[in-house]
Amino acid sequence: MGSKFRAAFSGLLFALRTQSNMAVHLSAAVAALALAYYLEVRDWEWVALVLTITLVLAAEMFNTAVEAVVNLYSPQYHPLARVAKDVAAGAVLVTALGAVIVGMLIFLPKLL
Repeated sequence: MGSKFRAAFSGLLFALRTQSNMAVHLSAAVAALALAYYLEVRDWEWVALVLTITLVLAAEMFNTAVEAVVNLYSPQYHPLARVAKDVAAGAVLVTALGAVIVGMLIFLPKLL
C-alpha cells in the first residue's frame, strides 16, 4: 500500500479514535444500513443511503481537519478561529439533518 493510502487510513483512524461524533455518525450509519437490509430497500434507496452516509462521515472528517488547522494556527482564542470552527461544525449539522430526512423518506413509508 502506498504512502498516500497509509496517510488516508491514518486520518480515518485518527477521526474514529478521537472524535466522539464520528463514532455516533458511524453507529447511526451501521443501524441505517442494517435497517435497509432488513426492509429490503430498492437499489436507488441504497444509493441514496450510501451517498448520504458518505457525505456525513466526510463532513465530520473535514470538520476535524478544520479544527486541527485552526488550533495549530491560532492556539489562543480568536473570533475568526471561532467562526471557522462553528461554520465547519454547522456543515456537519446540515449534512446530518439531510441524512435524517433521507432516512425518513426511505424508512417511514416502509415502517408505517
